[in-house]
Amino acid sequence: MSKKETSDSDSQQEDGTSAPIVHLPVSEATEAGLPEPRELDHDEIHYYRGLVECILFLSTEPVALSALARRCQLDRANTRMLVDSLIDDHAERDGGFLLREIAGGYQFTTSERYSQAMKELFKEQKRETLSRSTLETLAIICYRQPITLPEIDEVRGVNSRAMVTTLLQKKLVKPQGYRPVPGRPTLYVTTRNFLTHFALNSLADLPPLEDIKELKFDDLD
Repeated sequence: MSKKETSDSDSQQEDGTSAPIVHLPVSEATEAGLPEPRELDHDEIHYYRGLVECILFLSTEPVALSALARRCQLDRANTRMLVDSLIDDHAERDGGFLLREIAGGYQFTTSERYSQAMKELFKEQKRETLSRSTLETLAIICYRQPITLPEIDEVRGVNSRAMVTTLLQKKLVKPQGYRPVPGRPTLYVTTRNFLTHFALNSLADLPPLEDIKELKFDDLD
């Protein structure tokens, strides 16, 4: 019996009549498990706004909108409204912290105005910095991805395998597919961790190649 015939026979009731077909709505993955959108009253806005702020303040990495909504048990529309209001408020306050959209999520960062002061205050802390050659390799991958190891070697003029291995260990780059040429060399791209470190929401936010110093590769640990 064919699949269609099986399906047709399964839809028949014992009395020979066709069983009604019920179509169930399927929620998008990002909406699944979230409450229905509703209008929040003044007290609820005040409470949930503070809750969102607390969650983001305590998070050590960017929090996606859908994850934030689930933690607050709110719909995405209200969650985005609250996050947007916090972004605007912290920007207007012009203090030491800013709320930014980074790597597809939201995270508090220190204001660029105080970056040099922070470096001076915490310079005594031991840091495992990347070598100049590893930073150079990261910059090449960043602006030419997806790119293979032989292509990186060609740009640098030297073997870069050890540098790529270090970047993989630091989770700043990852393998993503193969170049369809003889030998099928692995293609490398930057990761979400790379976006987070440089406070970028997406690769579209990268500065032009001539302004690459804006990324401050020298500060990468």
